[in-house]
Amino acid sequence: MKYPIGIQSFDKLIEDGFLYIDKTDLVYRLTHEGNIYFLSRPRRFGKSLLVSTLKNYYLGRKELFRGLKIDALEKDWKVYPVFHIDFNSTNFTIRRTLWQKLNALIGDWEEKYEVRIPEEGLDLGDRFISVLEAAHKRTGLRAVVLVDEYDKPILDVLDVDKSLEEEHRNILKGFYSVFKGADEHLQFVLLTGVTKFSQVSVFSGFNQPDDISMSRDYETLCGITTEEMEAYLNEEIMEMAGEYGYSYDEMKSRLKAQYDGYHFSDKMTDVYNPFSMLNVMKSKRMNDYWFKSGTPTYLLRLLAHWDENMDEITGRYYAPEEFIDYKATVEKPLPMIYQSGYLTIKDFDMRRNKFLIDYPNNEVKKGFLSLVAAGYFNTRESVGSWIDDAVSQLEEGRLDDFREGLTSFLASIPYTMRRKENERERERYFHYTFYLIMRLISVYTVYTEKVQSCGRVDCIVETPDYVYIFEFKLDGTAEEALHQIEERGYAGEYAADKRKVYKVGASFSSETGTIAEFEVR
Repeated sequence: MKYPIGIQSFDKLIEDGFLYIDKTDLVYRLTHEGNIYFLSRPRRFGKSLLVSTLKNYYLGRKELFRGLKIDALEKDWKVYPVFHIDFNSTNFTIRRTLWQKLNALIGDWEEKYEVRIPEEGLDLGDRFISVLEAAHKRTGLRAVVLVDEYDKPILDVLDVDKSLEEEHRNILKGFYSVFKGADEHLQFVLLTGVTKFSQVSVFSGFNQPDDISMSRDYETLCGITTEEMEAYLNEEIMEMAGEYGYSYDEMKSRLKAQYDGYHFSDKMTDVYNPFSMLNVMKSKRMNDYWFKSGTPTYLLRLLAHWDENMDEITGRYYAPEEFIDYKATVEKPLPMIYQSGYLTIKDFDMRRNKFLIDYPNNEVKKGFLSLVAAGYFNTRESVGSWIDDAVSQLEEGRLDDFREGLTSFLASIPYTMRRKENERERERYFHYTFYLIMRLISVYTVYTEKVQSCGRVDCIVETPDYVYIFEFKLDGTAEEALHQIEERGYAGEYAADKRKVYKVGASFSSETGTIAEFEVR
């Protein structure tokens, strides 16, 4: 099978015989239910392929869709005038680049449709309106406008050049105003991107698009569902199971934990990361394909000077307006992290209309927390290397080695990072340090932050052969930590478990910044 990794052209994909997961029934529904849409999805999630599919559909290329779902739905294939604007491949950090790109596109369209520009000239928006009107008159059909990664001109300069950022906002605002002034000449409009700049006036110049980013009807428009994975990739999964020595069900379970977990509506339909899944099926190896393909530079810039800890924003319920509508502030990074695909919806409370936000899967959790931890600890040791050692030690029951490694790792954190004069900040540093460490370890093990009837356990790590119950104390004693485990009966639920259970009490010194005492029972 040929896997369309990096292929964003629908016609190339079909003509060259690549795998295509058929979503054309959703394309048909989308094109017949409305006319101006906005769709937000993370990078490498299939937005460009969707745009290309729509482009070929509106160009009436019926032969490309033969045998697909839309073939049985569409009876009247028309050839519309299509205007495709792709911001993907352009670097917008250089001044005037955005204006020049739009000016060149409109110039080509003016030539194609023989639009004459008045001597006094017009702005970009007015010129585009004239093009749309001319296309409508010539073809007798309203125009289709498809804008891919509409927000890239802003994201490229976000938190880098304030004046250029504002210049881009104004250019885009004026350009997108055509969707209001040329409404009678428009058949269909789709803008895709990562972020929705609803609070920064980019959309204020035209009729508000129908935001389908969290629509129940279109939640699976991009990405791969469980049903699609089993229908299109079943043989590959069985082959991988044989190579890894897993059963078919165990292989599916591991793929799910690593790459599934995205939800794009309150319907909570599971969606797999398409880029990672296609790479896995091609290589027959589980690696961190999506995360390693690159962290957006705009997100790295925001993370460089934020002051919010991940444990303070994940695993909590939020109202939609707190994470869907984008507003760029360092103090509130949640919307950007969510829309970039590093967090997702994990539960929906209908009564309160609130969503639980957390990491989608192990690939993202491991990669993103490693990135955050490296910046937070600023340690001389590699965070990833130490985590690998720690996981092996816990899987093999080598607690002495784990203690030595943990003590050494914490001691490697610079004094300036861990020294907190304020008592509240010392507590905050202590809790966040162990949150990051245990969350990273949890990627490789069966780990749960468990709330038991007798209280909340600091950390439980489960491996195939061992169960570790950790309790940490700041400037206390290991004996106090062990006493809490015993007194509150944290090990009770493992009484009948065949695995060996270790109770671990550890104290953390705010003076030395590392483990002071570590006792095991």
